[in-house]
Order: sequence, then structure tokens, then C-alpha cells
Amino acid sequence: MIDLEPVARPDAPLARRNPVAKLAAALLFAFPLLATLDPVTPAIALAVELAVLPLFGVRYRVLFRRAWPLLIAAGGVLVALVLFAADRSGRVLLDAGPVMVTSSVLFTALGLVLRLFAVALPGVIVFATTDPTELADALVQNAKAPARFAIGALAAFRLLPLLGQEWQMIVMARRARGVEAGRNPVAKLRLFMSTAFTLLVGAIRRGTRLAVAMDARGFDSTAPRTFARRQSFGTADWLLLVCAPALAAAALTISITLGTFTPLTP
Repeated sequence: MIDLEPVARPDAPLARRNPVAKLAAALLFAFPLLATLDPVTPAIALAVELAVLPLFGVRYRVLFRRAWPLLIAAGGVLVALVLFAADRSGRVLLDAGPVMVTSSVLFTALGLVLRLFAVALPGVIVFATTDPTELADALVQNAKAPARFAIGALAAFRLLPLLGQEWQMIVMARRARGVEAGRNPVAKLRLFMSTAFTLLVGAIRRGTRLAVAMDARGFDSTAPRTFARRQSFGTADWLLLVCAPALAAAALTISITLGTFTPLTP
């Protein structure tokens, strides 16, 4: 089952910050990292993220359970570059027929993999420390987002964990009817695609019913709304917004000082 509930200690100093402040800080910290291809900048940023993780009240083991799909994505990036990289200049590190790894390929692959982790982890940390309902309230109150968008996103976020349960139900129902792929990889792929399509159709139908039900209950009303939970935006939240881009700028400055800065565009 997909678990999207917050896993942080509620008394952690950064976990108590306004959800909009945490989300904006994650964007302000991650966006400057896209300006370079070198591995030094994302490595410094990743070290900063792991260093401040205890301030969010999240354990490293819990973060790994949330972020393990990034390892698969990193492996895919690494394999793609090793097999299809156009620039293979530099010293040859491995030459095994069609697979040739050079220092430039390794440098580029390391930079992209580290940047993947450095850019994605702030978002993982934010959603691991934020209650979805509080995030929706803060989007409407502090970011002035449309209530229709915020409440719709909250409903979709709440329904997302059900996809894992429904996938298991579809698989078990088909297994009970004798629909299995066995050891045939082609049959496994066809069964996977069929199951995914069935899950997609069910999700669309559920989303349509939910949208109609929400409109029938007045969620699309333009009348002024009141809030049961007020989301304050204080000095500590503004300080978080200032520190996030400052740390990203410091990582870029260190990379430029060391001479490893490689701009994304010439």
C-alpha cells in the first residue's frame, strides 16, 4: 500500500513550519541546482539536506523507505549514459565491447545521479513532514490558491493510497480466475499492462464520482469560506524561505570556486 501520511515528529522545529513555507523553501533550494551539471554542487546540496533532516524530525531509515524509488531512477540514468552517451572523451576506465566507460561519462553520470537525489529529496522531506489537510488549508489561506484546486488536490492525494490496495485486489481476483503469466516474460508484461489499464479505468471512474459528489455538496461554491484550522505564517517561516536559496547559492559558489562548475547551457 502507498503510504503518504506524515512520518515526522510533530515537535521537530522545521516540521512545525507552515506547509507553504516548507514547499516554497524546497522549490527555492532545488531550482538553482538545475543550473549546473557538475557533481560537486548536488553533492554539497545533498549533504546539507541530510544534515538538516533531524531538524525535520525524520529518521534516515524512514527517509530511505520513502525515497527508494529514486534508486531505480538513478540506476536507469546510469545505464542510459553508459550505453548511449555521445561524449566519450577522457581516460578509458572500462572497455567491454559495446560498453565503454570513460572519465567524462562517469563525471556526467555522477553529476546527473547526484542532482536527481538533491532535487527530489526536498520534496520527499516536505511531504513526509506535512499533513495533506494542513497543506490544502495553507495553500488557500497563505498562497491564495483557489479553493477548488486545493480541495480537489487534497481529495486526489487522499485517494492515492487506495491505488495500491486496488492493484492487489485486481491481481488476486485474476489469480483466483486462473489468469497468471507463469514464467513467460512476455505474458508477464501483457498482464502488467492489462492490470495497469484496469486500474486506470477504475481510478478515472472513482475520480468522476468524487468530483460530482463534491460539486453536489457545494465545494464549487463561490461563497466566502471559513477555516476551522488557521495556518499562521510567522518570522520563522520567512527565515526558512531566506535560508533555502542562500544554502543553494553557497553550494553553487563552492563549485565555482573549485572550478568544477559546468553550466547547463554553454
